Amino acid sequence: MQIGLGYDVHQLVAGRNLVLGGITIPFEKGLLGHSDADVLVHAICDALLGAAGLGDIGIHFPDSDPKFKDICSMKLLADTYEMTRGKGFKIINLDSTVFAEAPKLAPYKKAMQENIARTLGIEPTYVNIKATTTEGLGIIGRGEGIAAMCIVLID
Repeated sequence: MQIGLGYDVHQLVAGRNLVLGGITIPFEKGLLGHSDADVLVHAICDALLGAAGLGDIGIHFPDSDPKFKDICSMKLLADTYEMTRGKGFKIINLDSTVFAEAPKLAPYKKAMQENIARTLGIEPTYVNIKATTTEGLGIIGRGEGIAAMCIVLID
């Protein structure tokens, strides 16, 4: 068994959709990035890649490559899953946390969980998504960005 840890953070800006866990969430701002900037999915990708000893998301999907411009991060997750499967690994479970002052994510967590589980070919019960604030502290607390962390166990 191997464990991987992933982390991502993106700036919130006007004029972009807010996408988390492959779900578009109604909000006045979205995350800035080369792709759809889904911090939750990016953290999961990095956790899987790290656990499998395959580097990080920037190596496989560099923001300098135009083919990844505005790409859906769920496609990146599907490709990451195939890379880990190609090395003979099976996902046991993942546990993630999204750090955001707003919007409230509780109404969307089940859909995110099911979306991620479907992409990874695992039961939704093996995908845990939590959300928390930073109590008004830092860039997240000021509403300037959203971050996510994920830990994954593979065998």
